[in-house]
Amino acid sequence: MTFKKTTLAAMLALMAMGLAHADITVGVVQPLTGPASGLGIPVKNGIAIWPKTIAGETLKVVVLDDATDPTTGVKDAQRLVTEDKADIIIGSSATPVAIPMADVTAESGTPQLSTAPAGLPPGKDKWFFRLPQSNDVMAYAVVAHMKKQNVKTVGFLGYTDAYGELWLKALTAEAAKNGIKIVATERFARADTSVTGQVLKLTSANPDAILIVASGSGAGMPQKAVMERGYKGKVYQTHAAATQDLMRTAGKDAEGTFVVSGPATVAEQLPDSHPSKAAAVAFVQGYEKAYGPGSRNQFAGHAADALTVLEKAVPVALKKAKPGTPEFRAALRDALEGMGRTVLAHGVLNWTAQDHWGYTTETGVMLKVVNGAFKVEQ
Repeated sequence: MTFKKTTLAAMLALMAMGLAHADITVGVVQPLTGPASGLGIPVKNGIAIWPKTIAGETLKVVVLDDATDPTTGVKDAQRLVTEDKADIIIGSSATPVAIPMADVTAESGTPQLSTAPAGLPPGKDKWFFRLPQSNDVMAYAVVAHMKKQNVKTVGFLGYTDAYGELWLKALTAEAAKNGIKIVATERFARADTSVTGQVLKLTSANPDAILIVASGSGAGMPQKAVMERGYKGKVYQTHAAATQDLMRTAGKDAEGTFVVSGPATVAEQLPDSHPSKAAAVAFVQGYEKAYGPGSRNQFAGHAADALTVLEKAVPVALKKAKPGTPEFRAALRDALEGMGRTVLAHGVLNWTAQDHWGYTTETGVMLKVVNGAFKVEQ
């Protein structure tokens, strides 16, 4: 009897150990091909240099390509929640993909860390958290800079999809507060190879500035089109264009362009008093050690920030449940929502039940392309 009791106790102990140590499955859905690949690849690369464990638990990372296609992104998310039993999903960096993915993550009760500034209807983002700054926060920085530059009129040239629509809404509201008039609005699809007609209409309106709303390598084409028309006003780009792809694709036509960004891309240029200075420098040093000088960008910074968020939230969730269960996913969601002030490479975040964006209006940093590099505007 003693032997049996001892054997049973040993078996139970082994079982308990097995239950205590379950892999944390992180699903990653990113545009690794297609028009937004310049955004998704840096996220994938940033996640590839994460540590192998968090809070003593092994990380199992499953990376899927959404090909910048909403249908593919939804299928990827469905696979992750049904087959891989993902505890959390990171993605997409393409706004039109991240939004429909949210239906899958909400239905399955899986936290989603969007790497796109995707807007959802009020009350629909219980499981949806954003790592990028909101378009409203970034529009605040853009319009504040326009006002300093004495801009009175602005033209809008942006995507026809959700990213373009959200930016137009944010710009319209912020411009109205500051006495800036939008005199022309033109749209184009991500897959378009020319915006000549739209640019002709914009330049004929002769605005003091033009805001281009595009992302990654896709931001270069409209940039070149505007400059090749001989436009002499000021050109602005959004935080989705805060990558080296802008300079690579637009070349000399990117010179002098103003780009809004999070602080991570210009870590060394931040004053020592900036709350994100240390986190931003750590991100840049780690990423560029792995991928080379100048490889940093806005989206790689989101991968570093996702790790910071998980390292804070996972230990809290583990106190309530084990990975691979609905209870753990719910505990992780609650931990994200209640983790309080968290300093990231991209700013100071404070998610709450009422706010799954979390950034303040001090977050946006205005950059200028000077000699093929981003320089902080003073």
